[in-house]
Amino acid sequence: MLNMRIKELTEKASFLNADDFSALIGEVNVILEKEREEGKTGEQVIRGGLVYLPLKGKALLVGDLHGDMKSLTYILARSGYMEEKNENSPYLVFLGDYGDRGEESIEVYCLILKLKNLFRKKIILLRGNHEGPRDLKVHPHDLPFFLVRKYGDKGKEIYARLQELFDRLHHSVIVEGKYLMLHGGLPQGINSVDELAYAHQTHPRTDYLKEILWNDPGERKEDYPSPRGAGRIFGEKLTMDILTKLGVRTLIRSHQPCEGVSVGQAGRILTLFSRKGPPYYNSQAAYLEIALSKGVKSGYELAKEAHFF
Repeated sequence: MLNMRIKELTEKASFLNADDFSALIGEVNVILEKEREEGKTGEQVIRGGLVYLPLKGKALLVGDLHGDMKSLTYILARSGYMEEKNENSPYLVFLGDYGDRGEESIEVYCLILKLKNLFRKKIILLRGNHEGPRDLKVHPHDLPFFLVRKYGDKGKEIYARLQELFDRLHHSVIVEGKYLMLHGGLPQGINSVDELAYAHQTHPRTDYLKEILWNDPGERKEDYPSPRGAGRIFGEKLTMDILTKLGVRTLIRSHQPCEGVSVGQAGRILTLFSRKGPPYYNSQAAYLEIALSKGVKSGYELAKEAHFF
């Protein structure tokens, strides 16, 4: 059963008018821009599009939502995230892909932006390929249709504001010595943390951002082109190389539909998927809770601890 605070936020998200939604986007744009400029928020250190989480407390991780308001509100309720807010509350890390393919895409965006506006030091909104730069098209991309259907001509203006917001979203999270979190996968050719952190600035001169948002893991040693038409399938050799360079052990990502979680490459990679039902028809979805102060866990260990629903 939803607690009253979640119910109130959900109702506000569902009935937000065009002007209020546009104003909310603007407020979160200012928050994200300030985070980049100051290089920190709370105990997070921010380097370009890369967020460093402190080695203490907990993090809740949510994978693709794609307009699934029911799963989002369920995760908030079951995790108890909204029951008590203080400096010791968990970080809530969203791995991207909030809209498209779901009838409640607008409502999901409204709710996650309200969360960011309310609990700004504890909410991390990562960029997915459905929040990608304008030159990297996705299909289906029905968010503009949903916006016009709900808000008429103002929907076009709101979509333009959302595109500005997409460009301000961070694209990676590191828990030093332990985890890398992002939406898609590891990019070929990076040799330093800086090249990961500033992938948005070198796009499209480099493919780093595209591959962070679009890549998928494979079980071969080598990489090969992705059937998605963008990005690549990255192999074990690249994974070991990049994780070593970044000083982490396990990659946590989303992007691929699965039965809540999927483990790849001998436990080095965990895929998390938090949308449930059509159009993917997965019978279960999941979210993760990680103790940031404890030792690093493999994908297999994390999968056993995932919260399924």
